[in-house]
Amino acid sequence: MRERQREYLDLLRRELVPALGCTEPIAIAYGAALARRLLGSFPERMTVSCSGNIIKNVKGVVVPTTGDLRGIDTSALLGALAGDPELEMEVLSRVGPEDVERVRALRQTGLCQVKALSGPAYLHIIVEAEGEGHTALVEILDGHTNVVLEQRDGVPVFQGERAGVRRASARRQEMTVADIYEFARTVPLEELEAVLRRQVECNLTIAEEGLRGEYGVRVGKTLLAGGDGSARRKAIAYAAAGSDARMSGCVLPVVVNSGSGNQGMTVSLPVIVYARELGLEEERLYRALALSNLTAIYQKSFIGELSAYCGVVSAACGSAAGLAYLCGEGLEVISNTIVNTIANVSGMVCDGAKPSCAAKIATAVEAGFLGLDMAREGRVFQAGEGLVQRDVDATIAAFGRMGRDGMRSTDEEILNIMVGR
Repeated sequence: MRERQREYLDLLRRELVPALGCTEPIAIAYGAALARRLLGSFPERMTVSCSGNIIKNVKGVVVPTTGDLRGIDTSALLGALAGDPELEMEVLSRVGPEDVERVRALRQTGLCQVKALSGPAYLHIIVEAEGEGHTALVEILDGHTNVVLEQRDGVPVFQGERAGVRRASARRQEMTVADIYEFARTVPLEELEAVLRRQVECNLTIAEEGLRGEYGVRVGKTLLAGGDGSARRKAIAYAAAGSDARMSGCVLPVVVNSGSGNQGMTVSLPVIVYARELGLEEERLYRALALSNLTAIYQKSFIGELSAYCGVVSAACGSAAGLAYLCGEGLEVISNTIVNTIANVSGMVCDGAKPSCAAKIATAVEAGFLGLDMAREGRVFQAGEGLVQRDVDATIAAFGRMGRDGMRSTDEEILNIMVGR
């Protein structure tokens, strides 16, 4: 078991990283910052080619540090101008007001062209840059910082292996809810704290900012204002408020899950807020967060980082499992909670990153509470009812297949509608 504990701790360290802003614009900015570094100067021309899911998730969200600017060209120009590629998903954290004003002007010049990529990859970005007689190319595939190719003047400087990402995903599919539960229950607390403390601090901070400020359509504020002040209502509202802030350009970092800040907040904030409202000890909180995060990662291993299947569903299943742990429930209730939640809201589609993500988070977390209420009463959806299978792991795999393969045509049509085709 100690070897499995090390594997799960390493997985949490790799997955739970801070990101500034929505991760798709940030991935473009990261690629552009790398391209500028390869080129050795600010580009005279740039072409950014993106898969449909990248286009979809950049279209409606504010690029962090810009105040109100959106778009692939904004992300790429800002990354090339002022991004620090060493900071990866926090690549834009050193951007200043003068950089934003210059990007406003550069957007009007046509310096950056945008193209759509065809092919099976959901997450695919190619940044090509030219300047001072040189060219540079950076390709990102299957992961927001997974660079598989860097070229200067047509000569590869670095070339990675896409298979490595696939192997990692396949390894995660070998997880089970029972293994995750046992890990969360028995791993030494000090090791969990070291990995999860930053998630608690960062994600709670941006949720509080979302409740203070006037971000998006203020879903979190609406929930609190119209609620009963219960721990459940606050847990839902804080998760939504974090997304309110993040989708509307807040410059505070978020610790992500499965490459997504919205998923990182959904998987953590309900658990954090519920534990604190109930006055539970820190150990119970950290163990619940370990269960929540790993349950979401496990589900996403079947789907991939981007899909027409809304990622907050997987994250809400994770947080529901964590909430069950906070309530002192064992493996059976936790497993049934996951089944109840995924069977309820699995039809939620992703139509891009934008302010309404906060409302989807609220809906999914509420479904998680309902799933827990049912499970605690011994009620669970049965095998053969829709995609529900013989047990929780088979059910997760079935819904993952639907999200990965079954919703490809849905994904294409969503993009067609969004771009007016």
